[in-house]
Amino acid sequence: MGVLAVFIEVVAVLSLMLSVSLSIIVGPERLRTAVADLPGRLRVAVKPIALLAGVLLINSVVRNVGVDLSWIIGTNITEFIFSLEGTVVATIQSITPGWLTVYFGYAYVYGYAFILVFPLLASILADERRHLRHTAFAYAINYTIGMCCYLLFIAYGPRNYMPALVEPALFDTFPRFQLLTSEVNANTNVFPSLHTSLSVTVALLALRDREMFPQWTPFAVFLAASIVLSTMVLGIHWATDVIAGALLATFSVWAVSSDRVASLVSRWQSLYARLR
Repeated sequence: MGVLAVFIEVVAVLSLMLSVSLSIIVGPERLRTAVADLPGRLRVAVKPIALLAGVLLINSVVRNVGVDLSWIIGTNITEFIFSLEGTVVATIQSITPGWLTVYFGYAYVYGYAFILVFPLLASILADERRHLRHTAFAYAINYTIGMCCYLLFIAYGPRNYMPALVEPALFDTFPRFQLLTSEVNANTNVFPSLHTSLSVTVALLALRDREMFPQWTPFAVFLAASIVLSTMVLGIHWATDVIAGALLATFSVWAVSSDRVASLVSRWQSLYARLR
């Protein structure tokens, strides 16, 4: 199975998850209203989505040269991380039954894609437009700081650093997913865990704005917790990476919720409008 086939599989599963969740969480009535006002909603969505797309584009360019550059300007912190936590990840793996590892594998791939895309779509359908702006900007903060950390800190994941103790559980259970993950990440880019930071960001925003889609909040928290645990159960991230990711998520949500950052976003949008 090639990388294109795996990508199509993930897109198909994601599309099914989005279709079901939008109909249940957003609801038929709100969907009909949103469809009637779709052109206006899409016009409002252009700027925050363009900002996020720009950050992702820069991230992809930097990622192509980032590994070589990080060996020049960065610091290898793998030994330091191991000295902090030792065999925590190995212990987590040892107490996780096989059937639960399968669940965490699906959560890491399918669940992560879903938890990132659903809030963007739901925010476009929401009555209050700030939700989309805050979600997109919070994602941008996560990717920007994460990209800088990947350049400054070299860190091998536990499955690479101590293969005798930590199994590459994701690839042992789902070998095909290695084709996909190798396209979007490198073995030295683990600190902080962006799977953790972005998932926790979504959960925190869902808690903050729980009146918007009440059914989404408990599901977002549960899925985010599953993804956070999956990073360690699968041997991909250290507990230190997870803690750093959770702190990054907390900062990003605080940042988009503050008046100062809201003003900064408005200035960026005004600059974007003038450049057009």
